[in-house]
Amino acid sequence: MAATKSQTTTKTGLSTHLLAGGAAGLAEAMCCHPLDTIKVRMQLKNSRRAAIDASAPKSFLGVGQRIVQREGVRALYKGLGAVVSGIVPKMAIRFSSFEYYKTLLANKETGVVPTSGVFLAGLGAGVTEAVAVVTPMDVVKIRLQAQRHSTVDPMDVPKYRNALHAAFTIVKEEGPMTLYKGVALTALRQATNQAVNFTFYQEFKRIARQMQGLDELPSYQHLILGGVSGAMGPLSNAPIDTIKTRIQKATTVAGESGWTRFVTVTRDIAQKEGYKAFYRGLTPRILRVAPGQAITFMVYEKVKAWIDIWNARSQHIRLPSEKYA
Repeated sequence: MAATKSQTTTKTGLSTHLLAGGAAGLAEAMCCHPLDTIKVRMQLKNSRRAAIDASAPKSFLGVGQRIVQREGVRALYKGLGAVVSGIVPKMAIRFSSFEYYKTLLANKETGVVPTSGVFLAGLGAGVTEAVAVVTPMDVVKIRLQAQRHSTVDPMDVPKYRNALHAAFTIVKEEGPMTLYKGVALTALRQATNQAVNFTFYQEFKRIARQMQGLDELPSYQHLILGGVSGAMGPLSNAPIDTIKTRIQKATTVAGESGWTRFVTVTRDIAQKEGYKAFYRGLTPRILRVAPGQAITFMVYEKVKAWIDIWNARSQHIRLPSEKYA
C-alpha cells in the first residue's frame, strides 16, 4: 500500500462532519445498542457465580433472551440515553479530528496522505474522542447496563434512573474524576479501533473504486466495506475492552491509583476466571461493532454527499468527481 495509492486531503467544513457524523452515530446507536448491552453483561459475568447458577446462559443469544425474560425488552436499551447524548459530539470529533490529523500528515506539495498517515490519523482521532466524550459516556452507560432490574415493574426502582441521573449520582457519591475511570484503556481501545477501522476502510474503498472504475461507490458497498473494516478493531483489542469494562463498572476505592486498579482487575480475571475470560463478550462485540461501523460509514457517506451537493448548488459550483468521505 504505497503512498502514491493513498488518500488525498480535501477541505470539508466542520459543520458537514458534525451533521453527517451525528446522523450516522444516531442511526448506529438505535440499531445496535441491544448487542452492546448483551456484550457488557457477558463481560461482567463472574465465572464462579455462573458455575453456581447452572441455568445461566453462556451464548450471546441466551444472555439476550434472559435479559428480555427477566427485565423486559426495554432493558436491552439501558444506557442508550448516555450513548445518544454523546453520539453527535463523538462522531463530530472523530471525523473532524481524523481529517485534521490527516491534513497535518499529508505531503505539503501533493496533498497525498500515505497509508501510515491514515493509520496515525486514526490513532489520534481515537485518543481525541476517548478523552473528550467516550470515557464519561462509557462509565455512565456501563453503570446503567450493569443494573439488573425489571423495566416493566414500577416497584423495582434502580439506583440510576437515566443517564443524567446516573452521571449526577456518580459525581455526587464518587467525585467527578470517576467519570474518567479507565480513560487510558479507553483511549488505547479507541485509538486501535479507529486506526484499524479507518485504514482498512480507506484501502478497501480505494481498491473497490479502482476495480470498478468508479469515482464513488454505491451505498450498499459502503455498508459492506464498513462492516468488514469494523470487525478488525475488536479482534485486535478484546482484552483491553474487557479490563476497561470491569474497571468502569466498579465503584471507586479511596486512595487506589489507576495502575493499581488495572493490575488488580487483570490479575483477578486471569487467576479466578482464566485467560479466556479476557475474550468474553467478543462475539456480541463484533456483532455490535461491525454492523455499527457499517451503518456509520454508509450513513455518513450518504449524508455527507447530500450536504456536498446542497453546498455546491447553493454556491453554483461543480463538485469534483473524486471526493473523500
